[in-house]
Order: sequence, then C-alpha cells, then structure tokens
Amino acid sequence: MTSLILAIATRYLLPLLLLLAVYLLLHGHNVPGGGFVGGLVASAAFSLYTLANGAAAARKILVVNPRILMGIGLLALLASGVCGMLLEEPFLTGLWIKIKVPVLGKMGTPFFFDCGVFLVVIGVTLTFIFSLEED
Repeated sequence: MTSLILAIATRYLLPLLLLLAVYLLLHGHNVPGGGFVGGLVASAAFSLYTLANGAAAARKILVVNPRILMGIGLLALLASGVCGMLLEEPFLTGLWIKIKVPVLGKMGTPFFFDCGVFLVVIGVTLTFIFSLEED
C-alpha cells in the first residue's frame, strides 16, 4: 500500500536530506562524528524513499549497489590508515595537506576516513532496508 502524501513529500525531502547529509559529512571532518551521522541521515533519506515507492525504485535512484558502497568505503578506510604507515608512522596517523581547500578547509586522511565511514554506513543500512523491504 502506497500513500500519495508520503510519495509526494518524499520527492521533496530526499534532496534536502541528502544535502543535509553532505553538510554533516563536510562539517564533521573538523569535529567528531561527521561521517557516521551524515551516513545515517543519507540512509534515512533512502529508507523513507523505499517506504514510499518500494525497494526497486529506491535501487533505481541509488544507481550503485549498497554492497559496492560498502567496499569502496572500506577501501577508503584502509587507504587512510595505510598512508601513515608509508611514512613510517603508526596506523591511522592523521596526515594533513599544507594547501587549504577553499570550501573544505584543511584536508587530510581524517577526511578520507570520514568519507569511508559515510559510505560504509550507507551501504550497510541500505542493504538491511532493501532486504527487509524485498521480503
């Protein structure tokens, strides 16, 4: 059973929630919790869309399989940890680029770690949601 009100509201809420998730990710790389909280908000947006339109429609707008998102996220996490080891530092040592990026500010391995967490949280949550919805 689909609700017309939920379907229309989701059409407008999805881009806003995804924009909020990206804001939380970008803001959070300077403060704790950016990747995880942003991933949860993005997952909630796609979960809401799944409830309104079904798992097939949500998979269609997501474009990428959630398992691939998990894999890319885990690779980003591993790469951010190994970068320190290449310079003979401990695993997961934060390394910073000297050049400031205009919108993002200081860039370094913690940002890539947050991006990895963001993708892993989206992938895991949507894998659960899609499997529950399809059953």
